[in-house]
Amino acid sequence: MIKFRFLCLSAVLVAALLWSGVATLHASQETAQEHFSQGVAALQAGKGSEAAAQFSKVLKINPDWVEAYINRGQAYVLHGNLDQALKDFDQALALAPDAFEALYNRGRFYTMLGKSDQAVADYTAALSLKPNDWQILYNRGNAFLDGGKFQDAIKDYDLALKLQPNNPKIVHNRGLARLELGQTEAALADFNQVLTLDPNFALALYNRGRALEQLGQIPEARGAYRAFLQAGNPTTDKPLLEKTLQRLKHLEGK
Repeated sequence: MIKFRFLCLSAVLVAALLWSGVATLHASQETAQEHFSQGVAALQAGKGSEAAAQFSKVLKINPDWVEAYINRGQAYVLHGNLDQALKDFDQALALAPDAFEALYNRGRFYTMLGKSDQAVADYTAALSLKPNDWQILYNRGNAFLDGGKFQDAIKDYDLALKLQPNNPKIVHNRGLARLELGQTEAALADFNQVLTLDPNFALALYNRGRALEQLGQIPEARGAYRAFLQAGNPTTDKPLLEKTLQRLKHLEGK
């Protein structure tokens, strides 16, 4: 699942607090804050359309509220309005080029669209602001992986693991990069480690089967594939389950 970071009211009142002390402006500020809070609540509930409407009300009152653009962008992603989501992330960065959350979320957005080069650029900019953020390193590694830059991906996964040791998702994706580079034994070690950390990590079973098959350990590969057939989700993993059945049929008699 694509995970975005949204901003809660307590952290984002900088622009609003710059307003004057005039009573009518205070009233407008309070109204904007109310809409902002309602928008955050809608985002937390996964109600993209409702959240976008609330942040639009905020921006009608204060069109320079950077965090409202960021959150509305996420709301548009949930609602499926991707063109408008990108416009909001771009506008947030036009107002505040060093807005970390805008860079992070636009990077996630680009990742979702398969635009790995743009995602890497945003994550790199975000890392210049928070160099020890393991999640950014992990996400940039994923963008490198998607873009076929497997050695760069491994470097980021290694850095992320120094900050977040034994995270099974990071170890698993490092295994994928190693598998693509032909580092099959190292990849197998990663998939084995994942299953030690999280025995229910179904995808690691499938990729463990791939590694074992490439190493010529056919009985073990069949066992891993069969384990994935048992553990995989029939809905979300359906294409991969079908592919696994094909691999097992191919391995019959070997």
